[in-house]
Amino acid sequence: MAGRTSGPFTGIRIPIFAALLIAYGCGPSSETGPVPEYTFTVVHAYPHDPRAFTEGLFYQDGFLYESTGLAGQSSIRKVELQTGKILQQQDVPAAYFGEGIAPWKDRLIALTYTTQLGFVYDRNSLTVRRAFQYPGQGWALTQDGKRLIMDDGTPQIRFWDPETLAEIGRITVTADGRPLQDLNELEWVKGEIYANIWHWDRIARIDPASGKVVGWIDLAGLLNADDRLAGPDGVEQVLNGIAYDAAGDRLFVTGKWWPKLFEIRLVNKTAKTKEVWNR
Repeated sequence: MAGRTSGPFTGIRIPIFAALLIAYGCGPSSETGPVPEYTFTVVHAYPHDPRAFTEGLFYQDGFLYESTGLAGQSSIRKVELQTGKILQQQDVPAAYFGEGIAPWKDRLIALTYTTQLGFVYDRNSLTVRRAFQYPGQGWALTQDGKRLIMDDGTPQIRFWDPETLAEIGRITVTADGRPLQDLNELEWVKGEIYANIWHWDRIARIDPASGKVVGWIDLAGLLNADDRLAGPDGVEQVLNGIAYDAAGDRLFVTGKWWPKLFEIRLVNKTAKTKEVWNR
């Protein structure tokens, strides 16, 4: 990435907007035709901690699990969906900038930003079991039931063995034949990788075999202007955080320093009466 800020938000990543806009414009198309685009309807809005600089998010066994970032403020949390109440919290040591998390069996696997060090937590107690190393930056993490899926802010998505945490493969994510930069928080949804794109109000739906973007979810306007102004930093109060409840077929999204978490239903943007989810 281009660098880091100084001051109270040291460690926040700086994007290169011009390159992204030139490369992708407002609506990328695939090599074989236009990529489907989706908008949304809000099913429900839940409270979310506006002090949470959300990096990782997933839903499991009726609860949300969330990781937050910023050096000296990072944490791993178990959260009650309906109220946003933090039920358990484990602070990350101040030397580390917390990033993405994913569950595996009775564990939580967690990344850090630039220190090339991850932590394995006990999912029940949120205590650290061990640390592990990996090359490069750590941004986001999810899993597909067989592999951990990790990104580092580049167009590369890595696949890890969830037991050894060794890399076993990777793909390059492309949109309109071009590598897609700034992949952020990830979620596995119905056989696809959903990815926030840092500083975009859009989510990319990615084919895990080819790396091609096979759909775009446009979430512009999801958080209203008043709620955005409530945050401590308007630049970094960006969409980031995707969680999927497979049993209930529910999709949740939030952002850094957002005061709300939304359950949304996707709607085909071209044929707006056709909803994507089977309800």
